[in-house]
Amino acid sequence: MASALDHPPSPGPTVGRYPIAGLVRRARRIVRLSQHQMARFAKVSPSTVGRVEAGTLSPSLAVLERLLGAAGLYLVVVDQEGRIVQPMADREDVHDGAGRRYPSHLDTILDPEPGEWWGDIYGLTRPPETYHRNSADREARRRRSQWEVRVAQHRNAPPPPIVQEYY
Repeated sequence: MASALDHPPSPGPTVGRYPIAGLVRRARRIVRLSQHQMARFAKVSPSTVGRVEAGTLSPSLAVLERLLGAAGLYLVVVDQEGRIVQPMADREDVHDGAGRRYPSHLDTILDPEPGEWWGDIYGLTRPPETYHRNSADREARRRRSQWEVRVAQHRNAPPPPIVQEYY
């Protein structure tokens, strides 16, 4: 029969693989604040700091940011190599005919050239912005663009092939 000693205690809520309680305790230790001082700087109650550190309270993102901010720390999103991921920029002037944003997974083309819009083959009026619908073409264009930007890294490598878009 399994006992309570066989299962380690749960670390409580986590951010990725990191327990929030441990992150908040570490932040407080970095700047040598008491729970009361951290609570005052973060504009939360001292019991909130205590409950977060005990792992019995899962703070909202806003509260977690304020707790870490009291120690001069920030939450960021990083990729698998540890590089910071920048958010996509919002452009209020780029929307489809119904006023919706274009899908995030598509690269928007502003002022498309002839042949860059799928409707060109049908003789439709070209819109002021569009995107490539073909995922293979989008990936080929993305690889080519990355190669052009990082040409110093690929000085001796041939460029990726240019793929023609077919629907």
